[in-house]
Amino acid sequence: MPKVTFILRDGSRRAVEFEHGKLEYLGHGLPESFLDVAMNLDVPLEHACGGSCACTTCHLIIREGMQNLSEMEDNEADRLDTAWDLTTASRLGCRAVIKGDVVAEFPLYTRNYVQEGGAIQLGKPDQVAADDTRKAEVGS
Repeated sequence: MPKVTFILRDGSRRAVEFEHGKLEYLGHGLPESFLDVAMNLDVPLEHACGGSCACTTCHLIIREGMQNLSEMEDNEADRLDTAWDLTTASRLGCRAVIKGDVVAEFPLYTRNYVQEGGAIQLGKPDQVAADDTRKAEVGS
């Protein structure tokens, strides 16, 4: 039975165990991935894209047990290139399937474009709104 130890952002540790083939698959990430395990066992692993490998909010840094994970595929490697605080031990929680004991740390920050509004805003918020209003008036 694999033991997964999550090191949360506050430094506390949360260890969980699961039996292969016994977790209910909730449709987030790959079956028995970090995200799937976290969803089943109430570990607060962020996942803005629902586990479809379209963001990096489930980024984890593997501290022990890298050999107990599935091989990284190209789509995960490509997405990880955009992760905050990328390391050589980084994996996406939605893609890394757990095969044995592992310790994974939540990085201090993630890039969550959904939660953060999705777009980069240039200028002061009230100035941008005024500019948008002027553009709408001119276009009418």
